[in-house]
Amino acid sequence: MPDRSVASGVMSVPRPARRPHPPAQPPLLPSRVDPAVRAASEAVGGPWGRHGVVGQRWFWTPLRVLLALTIFTLLLGWLEKEPCQNGNWQHSLQYTHFCYSDVVPLFFEEKLNVGATPYVDHAVEYPVLTGAFMGVAAWLGRQYDHLAGGVLPTMPPVQTYFTVTALLLAGCMLVVTWSTAALARRRIWDAAMVALCPLLILHAYTNWDLFAIALAGAALVAWQRRRPGVAGVLLGLGTAAKLYPGLFLIPLLALCLRTRRLGAFAWTFAGAALAWVAVNLPVAALYPAAWRRFFELNRSRSADFDTLWYGFEYLTARQQNRPAGTPNVNGIASLAVVLALAGVVLLALRAPRRPRLPQLLFLTVAGFLLTNKVWSPQYSLWLVPLAVLARPSWRAYLIWQATECVLWVPRLLWFLGTGSKGVDFQWFLLAVLVRDVALVGYCVLVIRDILRPERDIVRASGDDDPAGGVLDRAPDREYPAGSWLRPRSASSTSPAPLGGDGIDVDRTDVDRAAEVDATRSASGETRNTT
Repeated sequence: MPDRSVASGVMSVPRPARRPHPPAQPPLLPSRVDPAVRAASEAVGGPWGRHGVVGQRWFWTPLRVLLALTIFTLLLGWLEKEPCQNGNWQHSLQYTHFCYSDVVPLFFEEKLNVGATPYVDHAVEYPVLTGAFMGVAAWLGRQYDHLAGGVLPTMPPVQTYFTVTALLLAGCMLVVTWSTAALARRRIWDAAMVALCPLLILHAYTNWDLFAIALAGAALVAWQRRRPGVAGVLLGLGTAAKLYPGLFLIPLLALCLRTRRLGAFAWTFAGAALAWVAVNLPVAALYPAAWRRFFELNRSRSADFDTLWYGFEYLTARQQNRPAGTPNVNGIASLAVVLALAGVVLLALRAPRRPRLPQLLFLTVAGFLLTNKVWSPQYSLWLVPLAVLARPSWRAYLIWQATECVLWVPRLLWFLGTGSKGVDFQWFLLAVLVRDVALVGYCVLVIRDILRPERDIVRASGDDDPAGGVLDRAPDREYPAGSWLRPRSASSTSPAPLGGDGIDVDRTDVDRAAEVDATRSASGETRNTT
């Protein structure tokens, strides 16, 4: 066929070849980079070989495997709560079978059993979005009860409500696993620590916290993808479900100050404020007394049994030979929380190299829980994805998780009472102290990784801040309004080939990361320097 461009006298100019995209980096395999997984893999033949083929299954992608593991863990959690689901709690069954859940008693206390709409017909003790979650689950449960019979099995209304709530919370947990996998990026298998979380078996259905955790995780994914406005909206919604996602704004502000990314933070803060107001304002305007109940309850409640504040009161009362009271520690607990958060901000500004965002988020929430006057058992789920992203080490993670799970046993046996073969408070207090020591130890490891970034497991594999969004590989500039907080000398801190636990990172992965860094430098991108 003749060349028409030549025949017409017009020479066709060949288009320049497109610059090939750099090959995507494969995920790091836990059996190669984590000593605990490496040791456990000996039961199935040892670590995955260097020349082993990975990722050839079209259906069982890493994310789908992680979601399947999450469903397996959620099923175990369902079985753990099964004895309590029908509300027949005679002879303290909820304590003897360790299956207590707030979902069952609050079905009656919040008038959901008679069709009351939260805030409209009855003032619930939770933030607005959690109240809406409860109301939606109750409405769906009533629809099922109307249709039950024949093909569909019938259940007591409270069991229907629990089942619907559990299914909705299971969906939220799948979002948590997805968000953790996305935030881990090439360390996607770290999300297996979330999917197989032992604490999830005990507390997935204890309360409605997974709803807020899912919103917080989705917000971090939006931040990672450089959509600060969307991240702010999701954080605002999460704060309207549980207040703790609002704490994320503190380390975000500190890191944006350090890197001069205040524009991104402004979008996030504005989105969070607008979303929170949009959800709360209609309820506060139409039902002000019901809306204030949550805040009044938190202001007036005394120290929770699971906190050191109550333990200190117990030990003091025992020394003085008097019954232990319910201490009101609003002032001192608030001061302790402020000091803990201030310490996180100081660490963010003073560290020799900019900390990773998940590290500061974990320290923020952990500091809040350790110093706050309230620590319900399921609150520890807030920390799970943050702990995995801050320091993905199975060994330290499982030690902390073991203390959290053991704590559930003496807590319920203490509620059971010594007259019913329960235990004294001393055993419960001992479990609380062990849990707090384990969590403080985890915090110390994270702080050590921040102060000595060459020991950071994530950065040792060649990454900077995979979840950081605009903070990832951002120039680490001097903090403008307080340079006295920072060292005068500035030097580049490069990742080391060894992780914090002496992990021998696969040299192929480290070399590949170095090649990517060299490509970035050649293209004019600025590496993170301090």
